[in-house]
Order: sequence, then C-alpha cells, then structure tokens
Amino acid sequence: MTCPLTPSLRPALAAVLILPFLALAGCGDAAPDGTGGAAPAAEAPPAEPLGTSTIAGSVRFDGDVPELRPLSMDADPACAAKHSEPVYPELLVVDDQAGLANVLVYVADNLPEGPYPPAEPPVIDQQGCRYTPRVAGIMVGQDLKVLNSDELLHNVHSLSEVNRPFNRAMPAAIKQATFSFTDEEPAFRIKCDVHPWMSSYVAVFNHPYFAVTEPDGSFEIPGLPAGTYTIEAWHERLGSQRSGVTLLDGLTAMVDLAFTLPE
Repeated sequence: MTCPLTPSLRPALAAVLILPFLALAGCGDAAPDGTGGAAPAAEAPPAEPLGTSTIAGSVRFDGDVPELRPLSMDADPACAAKHSEPVYPELLVVDDQAGLANVLVYVADNLPEGPYPPAEPPVIDQQGCRYTPRVAGIMVGQDLKVLNSDELLHNVHSLSEVNRPFNRAMPAAIKQATFSFTDEEPAFRIKCDVHPWMSSYVAVFNHPYFAVTEPDGSFEIPGLPAGTYTIEAWHERLGSQRSGVTLLDGLTAMVDLAFTLPE
C-alpha cells in the first residue's frame, strides 16, 4: 500500500531525488569560489626547442658607407649633457669589416608545428636619450618591458597598425612600463614625441625563430627541426631579402646575406 505524502515531506523528498541527478549532470562541479569550476589549464609551451638544428650566418653591407651627421640633442640640454662625444644616428650601423647591425632575421615559411618554446622577451631601455636596442622581436602575448634609465621625461608611442597602438608618457618617476601584443605584425616604429630622434622597431611573431644581427652582423636562430626553410632579413632603411636554407639534424647551416643602398 502506498502512503500519501504529507505536504511537509514533499520538498524534502524532492531534494533527495534531485541532488543525485544534478551531480550526475555535472551541476555539482562548482569551485569553492562559486565560479562554476576551474577551466582546464592551458597547455604550457615546451621548455625545450622542437629541433636540434641551427641557422646562423652574417649580414654585411656592400658599398661605401654614407657619412651621417651627429644627432643634435641641444633641444634638450639634459640629453646633450649625457654624452661627451658625438652621437650618430643608427640608421646604418656598419663595423670595419662591413658587418651590418640591427637587421631582423626570421624564418618566414615552413614553420614547424607548435606549441613553440618561449622566446626571451625583449627589454627596451631609454638610455642616453636613445632607445636600446634599435630593433627587437617579440612573440604574441609576451610582455615588452620598457625602462626609463634616463630619469627624464620620455614617452613611448607605438605606430603599430595591426596591434592597438599605445602612447604612454614616462616621466622621471616612472622607471618601467609593460606592453603586450595580440597579433603578428611586421616591424613597426616606436618613437618618443619629446625627443624626435629616438626610435626603435619591434616585430611581433607567433613563433620564436627570429634574431637581430649583432654589431658585427652575425646572427643565430637555434632549435629548428631538420627541413627546408625560407628566412627573411629586414632592415629599416635597406628593405628586405629572402634566402632558402636546408637544415640537417644537429647541424648548423650558414647563410650570408648582403645589403646595398637602394638606387
């Protein structure tokens, strides 16, 4: 015989019947903070490179190096006072062996499938009323740290077109600012509106296979799997050029490039 439920017992029995159903349906997964449970952790990029091969080489300048006038920092005596010798623009930095500095070299195609190991995020310093380094590469989502070692008023103004541009004043009291980028973008200029001779260039990549040539024109891109790739070299005044390279496991392939002044 079935006994009728009294009104006072019906809610209690309903709760007993419903709770197990909710647990089976996943409704009981709420986190202690009530957010509905933690999202699955994103897969961390590997700490080790994907391969054992390296692209290395040098970039040189062919031709007579034009004579550049020293920068005029007299508009801000505090900048001029930081230098005891003339400061030359970095439009074309060539050493006595024709090595060309500040060339961005990167793998342009046939990239190995990620996830990629992280690259070292760049730091740009405002020092001596100049941006150092002149050219940098960064991966999407990494922090770009900009320092103010001058203890003077500067501002950091990006002229990016794909990523959202920024323009931030950095007075003497602000020693550091951090920026990041959401999308790949070819090299774009970052300038100081207070001191118009101050410029730097940043390119944003979705991989870590890039480098900037040293003062002697040398570069190295490690950690690639064996295969055939195209590398591109970019210079702010001399343009771009490409070269193919084939890598074997565990070996370094040398690539030498040369730039000339455009006619």
